[in-house]
Amino acid sequence: MSESTARPLRADAERSVRAILEAAERVLSADPGATMEQIAAAAGVARATVHRRFAHRQTLIDALASSAARQLAQAVEDGRPDTAPPLVALHRITANVLDVKSAWAFALGLPSEPGSEAAVLHQDIARRCLTVLERARTDGLIDETADLHWLRRVYYALLGESLHGSPEDSDTDTDTLAARIIDTLLHGAGPRA
Repeated sequence: MSESTARPLRADAERSVRAILEAAERVLSADPGATMEQIAAAAGVARATVHRRFAHRQTLIDALASSAARQLAQAVEDGRPDTAPPLVALHRITANVLDVKSAWAFALGLPSEPGSEAAVLHQDIARRCLTVLERARTDGLIDETADLHWLRRVYYALLGESLHGSPEDSDTDTDTLAARIIDTLLHGAGPRA
């Protein structure tokens, strides 16, 4: 039974699963080959607790990828991609996504199995991104001839560079980084009128 179809967990079990997933992100970021025992120790739970929730390592990895993808999807949704003015939605989504991606870099970097919950969520996120870009084009923020699929890829690259680029940006708040990303996406590096 998958985590998404399982009956709801009790509050203490939910906290335990959250602690395990957070520990897995930290431990696997540092050592992708880490054992379930190392993850349990980092989570402050018994190894048996990890195995009770996740039958084997791949189950834990899949749950980690799904959990991070759900958080990323929620970050996009919280930016109100369908209802907020496009420029506001782009900024909110960008700042939210930077926060989630910085906290869950390992999990969000995992390849998604086709048809998995994480893969479906990532496809929906890409679709939502195109929706916001289309709304921005309708509002005249993006040239009417722009290839939105290419622009989405550029946007993703800007997000990635902001997260993994210069150490000088490590102390820059997400709102400032989001503003830079959106400014670069919409205006490039050319002179301003």
